Amino acid sequence: QVQLVESGGGLVQAGDSLRLSCAASGRTLLTYTVGWFRQAPGKEREFVVANSWSGSATAYADSVKGRFTISRDDAKNTVYLIMNRLKPEDTGVYYCAAARMSGTFTSSGAYPYWGRGTQVTVSS
Repeated sequence: QVQLVESGGGLVQAGDSLRLSCAASGRTLLTYTVGWFRQAPGKEREFVVANSWSGSATAYADSVKGRFTISRDDAKNTVYLIMNRLKPEDTGVYYCAAARMSGTFTSSGAYPYWGRGTQVTVSS
């Protein structure tokens, strides 16, 4: 099975950018759909973006469309979440998730593999 480790979170100001990384081991991500989710304090985990295997299709939450971009580096077996024009409402723990099937799944229940998350805090 695949193991996922997120990194790259931190404290930034509104309008700044961050790049989160999701490094995979154990399996190549080429045959996994990868998703990013986030969870703010006191709120449920919410979908951010999903990219199907081989990068053929991508879906973004409306709240991040045009600001966030998902990308893959197959050589490094790593998926990135590039976040631009960050807002305070983007604050939360960001999780990387993977599923060994094709599709842009927006439900967290579709993903059996999860990282431990990385904290992103955006100050106003």
